[in-house]
Amino acid sequence: MEFMQNLLAEEFKARGRACPVQVTFAGDPGMDRDRYVITQNGDEVTVTARGRRGHIFGLGRLLRKLEIADGEARLTCDISGDYAPRKPIRGHQLGYRGNNNTYDAWTPAQFRRCQLEMMFYGCNTAEHVPDEGGNLSDLMPMPPNELLPRVSAICEELDMDIGLWYPIDEKQPEAEAYAERERVFRSMPRLDYIFIPGSDPGNLPPDQLFERGGQYSKLLKETHPGAKIWISAQMPHESPWWPGQFKAELDKLPEWLDGVIMGPNHAFSPEGLRRATPARYDVRLYPDITHNVRCEYPVHYNLDDWHFALTSTLSRESVNPRPREFQMLHRQTRGFVSGSVSYSEGVNDDVNKMLWSDMDWFGDGIELRESLEDYARLFLWGADPLRAADGILMLEQNWQGDPAENFGIDLCLTLWEDLLAKTPSLSENWHFNLLLFRAKCDSYVRQKRLFELRAIARGDWDAQYPTGRGMLFPLAKTLFGQIGIQLDVANFLGRSWERGCTLDTIDRPVTDLPWLRRQKERGLLEQSLKRNKVEPDEFYYSFALHARETLACPQEGTFYLNFHGDRDCNDGSVPICALQVFDNLTLRCRLGGFAPGRDYKLRVTWFREGDRNSDQYKITANGHVIYHGKPYGGTPDPAFDEAMLGPGFLRTATYGLPAAVFENGCLALEFSEPHVGVMLNEFWVFKA
Repeated sequence: MEFMQNLLAEEFKARGRACPVQVTFAGDPGMDRDRYVITQNGDEVTVTARGRRGHIFGLGRLLRKLEIADGEARLTCDISGDYAPRKPIRGHQLGYRGNNNTYDAWTPAQFRRCQLEMMFYGCNTAEHVPDEGGNLSDLMPMPPNELLPRVSAICEELDMDIGLWYPIDEKQPEAEAYAERERVFRSMPRLDYIFIPGSDPGNLPPDQLFERGGQYSKLLKETHPGAKIWISAQMPHESPWWPGQFKAELDKLPEWLDGVIMGPNHAFSPEGLRRATPARYDVRLYPDITHNVRCEYPVHYNLDDWHFALTSTLSRESVNPRPREFQMLHRQTRGFVSGSVSYSEGVNDDVNKMLWSDMDWFGDGIELRESLEDYARLFLWGADPLRAADGILMLEQNWQGDPAENFGIDLCLTLWEDLLAKTPSLSENWHFNLLLFRAKCDSYVRQKRLFELRAIARGDWDAQYPTGRGMLFPLAKTLFGQIGIQLDVANFLGRSWERGCTLDTIDRPVTDLPWLRRQKERGLLEQSLKRNKVEPDEFYYSFALHARETLACPQEGTFYLNFHGDRDCNDGSVPICALQVFDNLTLRCRLGGFAPGRDYKLRVTWFREGDRNSDQYKITANGHVIYHGKPYGGTPDPAFDEAMLGPGFLRTATYGLPAAVFENGCLALEFSEPHVGVMLNEFWVFKA
């Protein structure tokens, strides 16, 4: 038990306090490895577990209930109890590769600390990534093939399972791929499983995917006899036959297969995958808790209504605590899986990691506020845990609706600044600084949007809000030094603006002011101000501006909303209303209020040129076909496109809607293409 006593001493030394209780670690070989029992009798606490893993979980429980206030440490409650997890698999991916926004800068000691902190929240699995060849970073302190054995040894030290996310490159010769895996497997003192994705990357049909899986299982067990093989039901794009073939391979009941994973680009829903997978195999979730847009679970994934001003500026991998939303997702998926190992690209999702592990451990027994207060006690030493939990919940609320209308954003920043003022030592804590940085980003976006909306209302087209980089840069620099998070490309060597480099997107347009300024220079201001205005008996809809409920019709299938506001094209040359793309086999809507007996026209902004191999693009109005053929038909309007759409990737087409297709002023529209689908940004229904 010397290891655990040393670890206990290290934790309290870091906090600068003495442990308020006498802690004893006792062994019980009959227990499950993940279970622990705590008995507290006054100032004496005993943590009983089978071994090191359970003892670390128990220490984490103690630290989560340890409050530091008035210069002293004390337990907030009696922590006695018998603690056993609901889900056997609880982990997160920590890929040491150039793509991520943090992990590529870490030393083995930093990985050890991260994995230990994960274990304090009941996590039993760390998933790593083997050397991906050219996917390197100048920040890496050592080559990937040297770090991997080191983190494997750390997992063995902590008794933490370690897995490898190991995709198959179908272009790599099979003999070379086999030899590479043999080297990797032999280099790792501990390896508990490998995860072979069905795609993203990878493009093998299921029969070849399973054939390779069987080969690699045999190889794996030569060096790690107890290790397992998992294959994910992630399907390659445009492969409608793939799910059926995947199920056919499962139905063969391969002996070497241990489990099936659901991840992004999934071929089945969680329920569908559990139904399709024979009972002998576990099903595991691979939830994307790290991305905000263009991902499996975008912000407000059930509504897809994250405001364009926030999407444009905070982009895909900004700091993103989403406790309520991920609790809802966990409740929707937990009944079909044996646990999860999340997809993560850095510390931007730190709160989400800990919360997800807590939900996998306690299930419905978790109280969201309690878990967040525990997070504050465990990581934000000295901060008022009640206020800090409020602050995390407020950060999630900051992303509700239009930031210009959300005054809670200002209150949120005040809360985090007050915590720092009361406990200045928090400036040395990267967990705290990460949340403070997000609060500052949200406030900047809100103030900029308010400023520009006032400028538009006054017709002050030359108004310029100060850049956000100067306000945020000092804290970003501190965070880079503390934890290695790369918040821009130029200064901190981030991979790209999309990879967590918030400083590179924070100044993207949040209103049409830059576009209107440009249109004024072109002599198009008056026309631009009227661009989207329609009469009461007409209709205009933009996916970037309007909620989907406006369409008054649920959409079929798994649609994709591709947002372009955080890309370089959002430089004032494109109106905000044209920056979001709906991508699905169909789009349906039900509209009303049109004038009886009048002919109308339908104008659609289409994304790119469509698939010229298809002649099945169809638009119907109340069941009447108004267009059927190649993309996109209709009447083009080059003058409108040149003036109102910006460069290149958008075009409009207009179609006739004769009075006869309307039913008492009502119109049900459907856009469809049965194979590649339709991609459109906005549409108008206006009088002919």
